Amino acid sequence: MTVTVTLPERSQTAAPVRPAASVEKPSLIGLDREALGAALRDKGVPDKQIKMRVAQIWNWIYVRGVSDFDHMANVSKDMREMLKTHFTIARPEIVEEQVSNDGTRKWLLRFPPRGAGRPVEVESVYIPEEGRGTLCISSQVGCTLTCSFCHTGTQKLVRNLTAEEILAQLLLARDRLGDFPDRETPVGTMMPSSDRKVTNIVMMGMGEPLYNFEEVKKALLIATDGDGLSLSKRRVTLSTSGVVPEIYRTGEEIGVMLAISLHAVRDELRDMLVPINKKYPLKDLIEACRNYPGLSNARRITFEYVMLKDVNDSLEDAKGLIQLLKGVPAKINLIPFNPWPGTNYQCSDWATIEKFADFINQAGYASPIRTPRGRDILAACGQLKSESERMRKTERMAFEAMMIAGHGEDDD
Repeated sequence: MTVTVTLPERSQTAAPVRPAASVEKPSLIGLDREALGAALRDKGVPDKQIKMRVAQIWNWIYVRGVSDFDHMANVSKDMREMLKTHFTIARPEIVEEQVSNDGTRKWLLRFPPRGAGRPVEVESVYIPEEGRGTLCISSQVGCTLTCSFCHTGTQKLVRNLTAEEILAQLLLARDRLGDFPDRETPVGTMMPSSDRKVTNIVMMGMGEPLYNFEEVKKALLIATDGDGLSLSKRRVTLSTSGVVPEIYRTGEEIGVMLAISLHAVRDELRDMLVPINKKYPLKDLIEACRNYPGLSNARRITFEYVMLKDVNDSLEDAKGLIQLLKGVPAKINLIPFNPWPGTNYQCSDWATIEKFADFINQAGYASPIRTPRGRDILAACGQLKSESERMRKTERMAFEAMMIAGHGEDDD
């Protein structure tokens, strides 16, 4: 059953389902402290006030979660009027919000054109799990990659998302889940983190995040800032298809967990499944993984592996996988493929998947088999299109939901 809902608005921060603010006003969301200070200075805030004003605004945006300058109670009225005149902190438009009977939530969000010629839309997905809640965030509108088993790759790249738009997905999810403190909570109160609904995020939505490195970096450094959204870097996972030059930079400059969309252990097969392999072959990819800063048994790399019948699911493939990853602290997510009408691939038999997983486990690698989540809300994505088109979108999104779950560490 599909349930489309509008949640009750919280007293201060819940994002209303309405068009986003005028694009003429720049957003303060996504600016680091230095850039935020520069924006305030440019509008006439005295130098001696900059540090204090930045701290105030930062706290209201990222700790309190406000989306309206009028809710910044300890900021003077004149200052609030200046902020409203020149800037925005509004959330994006929610085109659609759906809740699955298993608790999975999905938001279709609309952002301004910003060079794309028309407004753009992306999806964010929230999956509650035992002891955690994982939010999947998009980094691009469309994708330049053409992975042969992935429908996202059939949509051409429209544009990169900005740091503001990346962070807005997290802020909006926390709004809708009631994950910010109530308005009446005293300013400066240390908020507990144990009952948070969004505990983990994965850069695994639409797009290749390492092809939008700078904006993703800005967003994730703010998301993991200890004086703001305060997510542990061990609970943030960036997933890449293998943009080798940026992998080391990810560990060095962002410091989050890494996931690799692997899916094959031979170059000739991966060239077909994940064509970026032609540019960055397995040898280079695995070498970059071995050198990932901070890599250890406590900070493993996750390798995603879609199980395709008679393509990559033999015991020889399993042996090759163990050999390929030898010496790399790793977890291997096995993902049963969800076929759609017209695809050339089929899902591996369940017995084959279990045999593959058993072999990996016996070699000392954790290899959970992912199960679908949120199928009942994914079926509605096609809306009034044909049954075939609905099924194609349903199966693609079910596949993506399986990939989202289980990323990042449970404990700090």
